[in-house]
Amino acid sequence: MSENVIIIGAGCAGYTAAIYTARANLTPLVITGSQIGGQLTTTTEVENFPGFPEGIMGPDLMFRMQEQAEKFGTRFAYEDVISVIKDESTGLFTIKTSSQEYQSKTVIVATGASARYPDIEGEEKLIGHGLTACATCDGAFYRDVPVAVVGGGDSACEEAAFLTRFASKVYLIHRRDTLRASRIMAERTLANEKITPVWNSVISGYITDDKGEVDGAILTDTRTGATSELPLKCVFMAIGHTPNSSFLGDLVDRDSAGYIMRTPGLMATKTPGLFAAGDVADPHYRQAISSAGMGCSAAIEAERYIMGH
Repeated sequence: MSENVIIIGAGCAGYTAAIYTARANLTPLVITGSQIGGQLTTTTEVENFPGFPEGIMGPDLMFRMQEQAEKFGTRFAYEDVISVIKDESTGLFTIKTSSQEYQSKTVIVATGASARYPDIEGEEKLIGHGLTACATCDGAFYRDVPVAVVGGGDSACEEAAFLTRFASKVYLIHRRDTLRASRIMAERTLANEKITPVWNSVISGYITDDKGEVDGAILTDTRTGATSELPLKCVFMAIGHTPNSSFLGDLVDRDSAGYIMRTPGLMATKTPGLFAAGDVADPHYRQAISSAGMGCSAAIEAERYIMGH
């Protein structure tokens, strides 16, 4: 027996899609993957999600979304998806996990995008404790203290400029001696008196305080190998994201960075019945609220697809 809807991923987009499809009596199945709750599980306090004027812890927000989805009949399978195949003769999708196979009339992919980190020892424990990849999410927590952005592209420059609203100083750490950003963005960044470039440098380690929070970074000069210490309270990584879309094979088209391409204005992909929502299909915003909105849209489109077939 096939499912009506299988949702792959358990972040803001996946949970919202589950709430909407469950309320439409489609009894969705969510295959969570290994990071249940998505990137918000690595975030401490969330202040910009509507409805929580006092803020809410990222894991708590995800738990409440899951509870809401379960309330309306959503079921969960705590597995990783290996592949998705569509049988053109039946129109059904086969979703293969490490232990079994599922069939479904529609699939909503909400697997997110993983921020790239440089793989420094002890780094994993510091994510959410002075190490993050989202200035919009966490910048306001670091008022009047020095912070750093790692990267040299447009995104890094945008993050640095945004952080000048809060931080006392923003170091822009780049492994080269020129920025890769567009000319106008680079010029604007270097002209900002609150942004100090740190050229030809990479972070090779972190200094922490008694609470286990970031208190500084150890820098290595890419030319000489010399090391130095830079006091700061948070490091914002801006070296890109990797969309979790490779398991879909040729069912979707991707842009040059791997983000799933959708029908303009919709969540539909090039494969009928397959929809994409959240960070896996969003190279621009990558916010909890925008992901939730995309999850809602994908759910409504999946419901209409089922009704039409």
